[in-house]
Amino acid sequence: MSIAELPVEVAGGTAFRVGLPALDEFPVAGWTDIHATAARYPTVRMMRYHDPLGDRRLREEIAAHLATVRGIDCSPDQVMVVSGSQHGVDLAARVLLDPGDAVWLEDPGDLGARAALAAAGADIVPVPVDADGLDVATGVARRPAARMAFVTPSHQFPMGVTMSLERRLALLEWAARTGAWIVEDDQDCEFRYEGRPLAALKSVDENHRVVYVGTFSRTMFPGLRLGYLVLPPELMNAFVAVRLSTDVHRGTVDQVAMTEFMARRGFARHLRRLRKTHGERRGLLVSELAQLIPELTVLPSHGGLHVVARLPSDHDDVAASRAAAARGIHAWALSTHAIENRQAPALLLGYAGVRPSHMTGAVRVLAEALRDPKERHD
Repeated sequence: MSIAELPVEVAGGTAFRVGLPALDEFPVAGWTDIHATAARYPTVRMMRYHDPLGDRRLREEIAAHLATVRGIDCSPDQVMVVSGSQHGVDLAARVLLDPGDAVWLEDPGDLGARAALAAAGADIVPVPVDADGLDVATGVARRPAARMAFVTPSHQFPMGVTMSLERRLALLEWAARTGAWIVEDDQDCEFRYEGRPLAALKSVDENHRVVYVGTFSRTMFPGLRLGYLVLPPELMNAFVAVRLSTDVHRGTVDQVAMTEFMARRGFARHLRRLRKTHGERRGLLVSELAQLIPELTVLPSHGGLHVVARLPSDHDDVAASRAAAARGIHAWALSTHAIENRQAPALLLGYAGVRPSHMTGAVRVLAEALRDPKERHD
């Protein structure tokens, strides 16, 4: 599939926007003070060309955070600061792939990753996702010598399932045996509302085959454009070389501000507040959907920032998404994320960015959109 063939995000408002955190809960005053200080009093060191890996202190804070919350034991020297997870995936594709290399991609899966891999000339191999995550056995059967696998094991996007330990170990064994690379996008990993989360896939990567991708877009705010990679030692020089050929390094002011925010425990406090807020909003959305649109079936999921809501079988989810967008509601169609593994019609509904006072009204507008006869199959 070419980049031109990828579905384009529909226009629409922020209600139910996927991947948007509770921005109204962000500690604006504290962050603004920290950021203003960094911008107002830049050091000579900040004004110079910077380390392509990123600010050393920020990398130390990221490494400490990952050790605590994701079980990842890494040195700050393995961390590279990037401009969000999409930039990180793009760098991994540039470094690890040659045109025509086969890549396992979750089906249904992340459109941004598909675009980055397509831009690198990858031969995308769709591998179905079920209740246990990526079906590794099917991937081996379809393309055993693939160069890379892209996975979202902690909270699969878009289906919301968690990859089982058995599947994780099978994936790592395949990569070690064949010399393949695994790109782990750990999106939404911070938000889990039921049960204990499994540690990151990277945490059990004894053979150093996993490139870990993290982002602050869903824990801070998307406009920050700040993310990070955790790289196997043998890949460090290659990633630095490619980084130097593109943007050299990330802007220093945001990095210094983020370092101070983490060092002062502001980030940890913010995460605790978001987990509570997001969990409450998730429960409210599910309740409102049951009351106002009972024909929708919300699929089980233990965390993240969105739910998958199944439509009646006679509905067209792409048409439903467009009808919602025409009314200012953002609802992704699940079918646009599938390549071969077609799903029953469904919508992806983000809840974290919707204030409780707006939730009922937004669900009512969505119900109105779903009553539009044009969104059903002819």
